[in-house]
Amino acid sequence: MNNCGISRWDDPKEINARLKALTDQPIWEVSDEYYNKVVLPYYDEKCKASHAVYEESQKYIPGGVQHNLAFNKPFPMCMSKAEGAYIYDKDGNRYIDFLQAGGPTILGSNYPVIREKVIELLNECGPVTGLLHESEMLIAREINRHMPNVEMFRMLGSGTEAVMASLRIARIATGKKHIVKIGGAYHGWSDQMVYGLKIPGSRALLESYGIPGGAFAKTDEVRPNDLDMLERMLRRNRLSGGTAAVILEPVGPESGTRPVAHDYNKGVRALCDKYGALLIFDEVVTGFRVALGGAQGYFGVVPDLTVFGKIVAGGYPGAGGVGGKKEYAQLMAAGLATGKHRAYVGGTLAANPLSCLAGYTAIREIERTNACEVAGRMGDRLCDGLKLLLDKYGLPFVAYNQGSIVHLECTGAMSFDFSSMSFVKSALGLLRHKDMMYVRKDSMERMGAAYMANGIVTLAGSRLYTSLADTPEVIDEALDRFEEIFRHVVRTDKGLLK
Repeated sequence: MNNCGISRWDDPKEINARLKALTDQPIWEVSDEYYNKVVLPYYDEKCKASHAVYEESQKYIPGGVQHNLAFNKPFPMCMSKAEGAYIYDKDGNRYIDFLQAGGPTILGSNYPVIREKVIELLNECGPVTGLLHESEMLIAREINRHMPNVEMFRMLGSGTEAVMASLRIARIATGKKHIVKIGGAYHGWSDQMVYGLKIPGSRALLESYGIPGGAFAKTDEVRPNDLDMLERMLRRNRLSGGTAAVILEPVGPESGTRPVAHDYNKGVRALCDKYGALLIFDEVVTGFRVALGGAQGYFGVVPDLTVFGKIVAGGYPGAGGVGGKKEYAQLMAAGLATGKHRAYVGGTLAANPLSCLAGYTAIREIERTNACEVAGRMGDRLCDGLKLLLDKYGLPFVAYNQGSIVHLECTGAMSFDFSSMSFVKSALGLLRHKDMMYVRKDSMERMGAAYMANGIVTLAGSRLYTSLADTPEVIDEALDRFEEIFRHVVRTDKGLLK
């Protein structure tokens, strides 16, 4: 397909086996000597302005940051400028930016064409009117042009909102109750979806504080890449209200952190048809990144509903939306006066002109520049270089990619899986490993701190997004910096189950 950023699909069985082996390894991380003499002094000596802002922010912001992605060990960097492939902190230090705002800026940060269109819009009408603006139609039509399965599209404020809307639509459309998600996936932070996050089989045991247990009564999770377990769950749900939808990330949970077989989505599509459930693709990360036609275009699978975020607003706020087949998407239309059952969906700033125009312009520019393919090639280059370095230094870390989504998993990886149809079995497995997981999480953050101290920004020390702004020279510069870090990685006696 045109403008596709994925040139290869690695065997998920081989990758998942290597990821699972990481949890059986003792922890490998930068040595205490390197961490204490190189990494920490970098933050102490060269990041004083960032530290001062963080110290002050803790007085007014819970945890000192407004978004979880912003926190890094030993303290968050305060950024002041982003441009293309680079980002700059308040002290003037320059970093290669593989975070790219968490994935939405595939064109590179602060892309000039989008910025100019946004400034023009602000000068003409401001960011929001509360009434219909032409940009709302333009972005919906543009999405449909590249993803014909998205016959209608509703712009919302975030991926979390879009997921909430999609589940409400599915229940109205099918008259059924259960939602099945793939364990470990993140579909936003609404009550019913903070379930089975990060670790398959964790259910409501890790992140679900402050949420009534009843919120999960109709939410189920199954093991990634396991069609047999999915069918068992769909069959079981027939006895208690049926399954309204299966929601998944098409490249695998957590943006492919747990990769799936190339034909997995087709298998899920067939099971949804068999049991009368809608198939929802969460393309918050993959939409307009892995391909202009999204992951659904790459895999050749037609979902009933598609959830959007990130790139759909071109890196600007208000990035979210849901679309799909007309018969389902139109269930969001205002219906109170008609008495028909409609999904109550909306928001004062949803589909504001700024977000819609930024997203429309971004998609047009992605097409014009062939950004998905360019970023995907740089993802391949980065991943291949990392593999060579890991082999050179004999490190058990795992590197793989889905185009411009590059994964670098160290021995701090949370590659556990406690999936079971039995709650008790899942809970016992999780509780047995819980203390060790915190030790590994600390190690991953330590590696992330080493990357940052060497001028590389990643997502949580384990995921890297490439963009149109990345050139072979940028990638090679990054690989030189990774090599400097890997030279100081040693095996420790930490992290093994006692």
